[in-house]
Amino acid sequence: MKDSNFLKENNGRLMWHPMTSPQDSLDQPPTIITEADGVSITDIDGHRVVDGVGGLWNVNLGYSCQPVKDAIAAQLDKLPYYSTFRGTSNDAAIELSFELGEFFAEDGLHRAFFTSGGSDSVETSLRLARQYHKLRGEAGRTKFLSLKKGYHGTHIGGASVNGNANFRNAYEPLLPGCFHIPAPYSYRNPFNESDPEKLAQLCIQALEDEIAFQGANTIAAMIMEPILGAGGVIPPHPSFAPAVQAICNRNGILLITDEVITAYGRTGAWSGARLWGVKPDMMATAKAITNGYFPFGAVMLGDRMIEVFEGNPAAKIGHGYTYSGHPVGAAAALACLAETKRLNVIDNAAARGTQLFDGCKALMEKYDIIGDVRGGYGLMTAIEMVSDRATKTPIDAATASKVQDVAYQSGAMVRVSGPNLILSPPLVLSEADAATILGALEAGFAAI
Repeated sequence: MKDSNFLKENNGRLMWHPMTSPQDSLDQPPTIITEADGVSITDIDGHRVVDGVGGLWNVNLGYSCQPVKDAIAAQLDKLPYYSTFRGTSNDAAIELSFELGEFFAEDGLHRAFFTSGGSDSVETSLRLARQYHKLRGEAGRTKFLSLKKGYHGTHIGGASVNGNANFRNAYEPLLPGCFHIPAPYSYRNPFNESDPEKLAQLCIQALEDEIAFQGANTIAAMIMEPILGAGGVIPPHPSFAPAVQAICNRNGILLITDEVITAYGRTGAWSGARLWGVKPDMMATAKAITNGYFPFGAVMLGDRMIEVFEGNPAAKIGHGYTYSGHPVGAAAALACLAETKRLNVIDNAAARGTQLFDGCKALMEKYDIIGDVRGGYGLMTAIEMVSDRATKTPIDAATASKVQDVAYQSGAMVRVSGPNLILSPPLVLSEADAATILGALEAGFAAI
């Protein structure tokens, strides 16, 4: 192992990091994490903090989940890899398919297609949506609808349905036929509507208008996060998702819920679809499926998809990944799912989520830099920072970074994305851990 000086000096020189510029990694070297246990991480200098980011929304069970580690080790000894392409399979993937079918049965999802992660799961959903309509004789249904501010990964299809220009502009032209409607984002929206229920109705009307303009018979699917995550933790009014599903059903449009973040308990419900009482045709999942211990994902499929694809010799799926159904990933997912259910993490996610949300609301009363606090559904909270609360002028990047840096030195890793400070800690967070995060945030705000 190279010494710490070598690692610090060469990080930016040797490796390009996601979601930043290579020069930024040289000018502002990233924090190097070398150890983790429980819900805490330790950097190369020995500084230990509570991980308020949960890795990247994915370490739901924390860093010391021994059953998952043991399952990975045992599977490596037994069968470290085999393909699930035509003609072969493996026992771990088959067992996981059964368990996921049981877990998501309440969401109306009974089949699994395995991927290597969230972006893969989104891409798979989009491709299968187009194939579904071709198999039904509606080859003209190729377009996709999504929400502005939504995040759907980084593949060409996912970037195309993404609703944030930061993930699009450098890579255009993207996939044609992707259209975005306003998100139910009560703090900032084109309607200047702050009432969540009224805003939901305006966004629904915008969806219906877009479908009418495009022509329903040209649209393959609507993809949406049940709660927008990377876009700044934007929960819609409870009326929104059921209305979207009703519109999609009425117009023959598939509904895909992107639950790479929200599945497996993050919202205080087992899925975002279940939180809002909808049954999607497909659900893209990843992240917490293996607690971040192995790259893995799954697209869960509902009855409409199953009826068209199964029993149809023409329904060959010309899509897949070398690591689809990887036996080590499947073993990790099986152990993770069992532990997730055993701990019933949704209860703690709800309790600690309320603690963080209420604590952030209290901070808003003390610090004018906080323009908005969003969350209230499990362990998903965002603080939107402003330089002027009256005009909602976003905070500058340097000041936002200072809040994050001071919070880190004060005991918690938090994540700043634009003007938003996002909290997505492990679902096994304790009351004391949540208090540590809030104390670190207060130190960050007090510093500026």
